[in-house]
Amino acid sequence: MERVQTPIDRIAQRWTPAPGIVRRAALSAVVMTVVIIVTGGAVRLTGSGLGCDTWPKCTDDSLFATPEQGLHGAIEFGNRMLTYVLSAAVGWTIIAARSAKPRRRTLSRLGWAQFWIVASNAVVGGITVWTGLNPWTVAGHFVLANALLTVAVLTWHRAGEGDGERRPRVPLPVRRLSWAIVITAGLAIVLGTGVTGAGKHAGDSSDVPRMPWDWVNAAHLHAVSAWVICALALAMWLVLRVVDAPGDIRARARDLLVVLLLQGGIGYLQYFTGVPEILVGVHMLGSSLMWIAVVRLLLSMRERPEEPSAAIPAQADPVLSRA
Repeated sequence: MERVQTPIDRIAQRWTPAPGIVRRAALSAVVMTVVIIVTGGAVRLTGSGLGCDTWPKCTDDSLFATPEQGLHGAIEFGNRMLTYVLSAAVGWTIIAARSAKPRRRTLSRLGWAQFWIVASNAVVGGITVWTGLNPWTVAGHFVLANALLTVAVLTWHRAGEGDGERRPRVPLPVRRLSWAIVITAGLAIVLGTGVTGAGKHAGDSSDVPRMPWDWVNAAHLHAVSAWVICALALAMWLVLRVVDAPGDIRARARDLLVVLLLQGGIGYLQYFTGVPEILVGVHMLGSSLMWIAVVRLLLSMRERPEEPSAAIPAQADPVLSRA
């Protein structure tokens, strides 16, 4: 019994994208994920979290924002519409990955993983509205967005390499250090949701519940995790020079250090200036850029060459065989 072809299968039969197109498609999903994270923060920082007071409609009677909801409704509804742009970018990634020749099943699976994360996070966003911006669901919404960013960056990276056996490019202790940076950065992002969940920006002008701890103490704990990341990133930069790592890995370690320094400066500036909305928004952008830099540094620690052609089996070089 033949498998029923999907529309994506039909497109793949008629179109073979160049490798650069596949990579640009994957990059578009990365860019749109950052945009949706930052604009989601703007919804919260402008007090527009309940601009649309229900989900999936904007009101009980209208799918769209109404004039009565004013600017808050327009901002919240606009952010919801950007989800469709993000979905289009993810869809383009899926189609481009499926149409690549030879077929790259891992790349297609990563594209579909993005689709399911977008769908699940849309549901979490709806629950957040239904629960009146419960800080725990808001935090979950943000963490899921970063999970999407992780898979999107991984897809972008995989689109630029082969499907051969994974090979390390640096010694094992260096790779372990990169994992320590990833774990600490992930913890810092989670701790950051604790600062926001207990802090001043509840996302709506009404009485929204907050997480049950003092946001200043949460900010101090978040700052400790940031200092640990900086120390690990500096150690990585130095170690990579000692082991004479490839230039692109050292460049990514340098980029991470720069992002961390800027992000730390913004963090302290917003703390000592009363947490103004504009700086919080910039800090959210910095958080996304930091996470991208962390994931790309980890991925640069190994490489995957192109697989040998199935039609022409790889053969050992006779000169090397006799050596």
